[in-house]
Amino acid sequence: MDLGLKGRKAIICASSRGLGKACALSLAREGVEIVINGRDEKVLAATRDEIIALTGANVTAVAADVGTPAGQEALLAACPRPDILVNNNGGPPPRDFRELDRGAVLAGVVQNMVTPIELIQRVVPAMQEQNFGRIVNITSLSVKMPILGLDLSSGARAGLAAFMAGPARELARFNITINHLLPGMFDTDRLRSTTGRMAKMQGKSETDMAAQRKSSVPAKRFGEANEIGELCAFLCSAQAGYITGQSLVVDGGLFNAV
Repeated sequence: MDLGLKGRKAIICASSRGLGKACALSLAREGVEIVINGRDEKVLAATRDEIIALTGANVTAVAADVGTPAGQEALLAACPRPDILVNNNGGPPPRDFRELDRGAVLAGVVQNMVTPIELIQRVVPAMQEQNFGRIVNITSLSVKMPILGLDLSSGARAGLAAFMAGPARELARFNITINHLLPGMFDTDRLRSTTGRMAKMQGKSETDMAAQRKSSVPAKRFGEANEIGELCAFLCSAQAGYITGQSLVVDGGLFNAV
């Protein structure tokens, strides 16, 4: 299916690896000109070259921390009028909530709530002018289903979804959609890191912890990053213009609800 995206421009945050990279690759395959982002210049350059080799797309790499004003300026300098914005950022590491002081809480909120809001504020005016915009926020299943030790990440990401609920409806008349992808357990560096930390917190080996987490998923496997990438691309498509303000759980059936 042609998603009607050829020639569109996209900024994909934190896209040098993992789910962000998968989103960048899926959009590039649809003919989108993409700006990818990461903080490790070497990894970012390798990702850029890989995507170009696989798709032939126009790919610009911006090494920057999107959580900083300077990082945001760099992204928007590379793509001043994006048609698509994919907000993605790592979350705070697992910690017992009792260990979190005010500084840690505020940093987590900036990382997973304030930063995407700031970027959305910056790109929406141009999207209104061109009567097209697709914004996808990659958050987490923990927004709906608590995960031990990820309270700060969960709270900040849930705050983002609640904050954007009103703007998503307000902007729909401009053919701008705002949706959230809530991935469960996907086979990424982030999953391996959190599994290791959880194993330590519970006094288990990483192998046992990974097996326990995998067995809890009805699909009996971890998700593959490309599964998020393809869904992200569809939400950015011309065909998805009637889907907005939604939080889509992608978790192999783990969240037990209708």
